[in-house]
Amino acid sequence: MIQRLGTIASMAMTAAFVAATAATASAQAPAAAAPAPCGPGVAGKNIAPDSRCFELRTYTVRPEGPGSIDLLHSRFREHTNRLFRKHGMEIIGFWQPLERPDTLIYILAYKDRAARDAAWKGFQSDPEWAKVRKEMQVGTRVESEFMNAVDYGPIK
Repeated sequence: MIQRLGTIASMAMTAAFVAATAATASAQAPAAAAPAPCGPGVAGKNIAPDSRCFELRTYTVRPEGPGSIDLLHSRFREHTNRLFRKHGMEIIGFWQPLERPDTLIYILAYKDRAARDAAWKGFQSDPEWAKVRKEMQVGTRVESEFMNAVDYGPIK
């Protein structure tokens, strides 16, 4: 009986320690930061002050699906590009990595970060996009990176 009480007490102390550690970690977790600025006026060494905001997006098709890289290309070719333009997104280019055939990379440009956020909000809420996304489902992992042009580059 005493041994059982010792085990129960030990389990209770372990649970209390775990709970306290979790509470401390969540209290120390940083609040969600505002998105970093992107576009004209961003100061920094080598950054063009008149740069637009560029977004590099990488889509990797998940092997378990649904869909395929070919379906993803068709979706962009037949629908997404037109909807991007409709919502003020400038398409800089698309690339198919030769050694990663399940991946599509593209770059979009916007006046600044606020224009980017507004364009994506409009795009995501567009009824035509909702229909296309449902009809042409492709399981992807998406990575997004924001960039400013350098002061010596040809594209601003």
